[in-house]
Amino acid sequence: MKELALKYGCNPNQKPSRIFMEQGELPVEVLSGAPGYINFLDALNAWQLVRELKQATGLPAAASFKHVSPAGAAVGLPLSTTLRKIYFVDDLPVELSPIASAYARARGADRMSSYGDFVALSDECDEATALLLKREVSDGVIAPGFTPEALAILQAKRNGKYNVIKIDATYKPAPTECKQVFGITFEQGRNEIDLTSPVLFENIPTKNKEFTPEARRDLLIALITLKYTQSNSVCYAKDGQAIGIGAGQQSRIHCTRLAGQKADIWWLRQHPKVMSLPFVEGIRRADRDNTIDLYIGDEAEDVLRDGSWQQFFTRQPEPLTMDEKREWIAQNTQVSLASDAFFPFGDNIERAHKSGVQYIAQAGGSVRDDHVIMTCDKYGIAMAFTGVRLFHH
Repeated sequence: MKELALKYGCNPNQKPSRIFMEQGELPVEVLSGAPGYINFLDALNAWQLVRELKQATGLPAAASFKHVSPAGAAVGLPLSTTLRKIYFVDDLPVELSPIASAYARARGADRMSSYGDFVALSDECDEATALLLKREVSDGVIAPGFTPEALAILQAKRNGKYNVIKIDATYKPAPTECKQVFGITFEQGRNEIDLTSPVLFENIPTKNKEFTPEARRDLLIALITLKYTQSNSVCYAKDGQAIGIGAGQQSRIHCTRLAGQKADIWWLRQHPKVMSLPFVEGIRRADRDNTIDLYIGDEAEDVLRDGSWQQFFTRQPEPLTMDEKREWIAQNTQVSLASDAFFPFGDNIERAHKSGVQYIAQAGGSVRDDHVIMTCDKYGIAMAFTGVRLFHH
C-alpha cells in the first residue's frame, strides 16, 4: 500500500489528510483502529526512539509519546518492588516480560503526561504488555509484531477502535528528509548521529571525571530520548529510564526546572506516605494519578480538606510537609542529566543538583562554560562536553 487516507490533519478543519510514499510501499500496517495524523507523528517518532535505544543498549525499549514528544522512555530492566507498586503493575496476573517492564517504566515516569499516550515498543508486543495497555487510557501502539494473544487483547480494546500499528523493522528511510511549511519545502539530512560513540565522553572538563557504567547507560538513554524530543529539551534519567523530561521550552533553565520538577515527583511518589495513601476501592486510575499529583504538589488542600478527601480516601491522610519533601528529595542520588544543547549558565547546574544529579552530558560551547564547569565542581558533578547538538523540530 502506497497511501493511507486519514480522517483529518492536526485539527478537524484540516482536510484532506493522508500519509503516503513517493516511492515504494508504506512500511506500516494498521491492524486495528483508524490512526490519525498526530497518532502517526507520535508513532513514527516514538518508533525511531525505541529502535535506537534497543540498538544502543541491547535491551528491549519502550516509549510513551504525547504531542510529538516523549512523556517517558525506558529499557526493560527488572522492576523493584517499590517501582512495581508506584507504576501499579504489581497486580498483573502474568509475569512481567522485559518489554512489559520497559513500558511500565516509560508509562510510570510521568503518568499525568502519559494519559492518552501513543506507545512504541522495540520488540514484539506480548501478552503481559498488552494487558498493561488494556487498562491504560492510551490512543495506540506501534511495534514490529504482536503475539496472537496480545493482538486479541488489543483488538478488543475500545470495541476495536484502539489503534494497533505493525511496522516493518527492516524499513530504512532515505538519507534526506523533507517537509513543507507555508508552501515552502525544507530539506535536510536525517540526524544519524551515533550517540554510542566513546568520543562523546572524551572531553570531561570537570574535576570529577568518573562516570559509572550505570551513569553512562542512563546518559545514553537521556541523549537518545532528547534526539526525538521537541527542543529546547532536557532529560533526567536514572535506573534505565527517563524520570523527567522538559520539552519545547524557549529558555533552557525552564527546561531544566520543568524536567527537574517531574523527576522530583517521580521520586516523591516513592515516599512512604504516598505509597500508603488509603484510596477508596474502585477509584479510577486517572483519578488516582491526579490525586497523587495534587497530594505531592502545592495544592494538596484540594484533596485533603473536609468534603474533598472523602471522594478519594477511606480516611483523611496526613499532609506531606514541605520539610518532608525536601528531606526525601535530598535522598535521591546518582541521577544523570542530558541536554540537547549547551547550558548557557550555571543556574541549570544549581537546579539539577537539587534533584540529585551527579552526571551530566551536554554539548558545551557556551561563552560561560567556565561558570558551568565551576558550578559542577562545587558539587562534585562529573560532566562531559559531547560536542553534539540534538535539536528536533
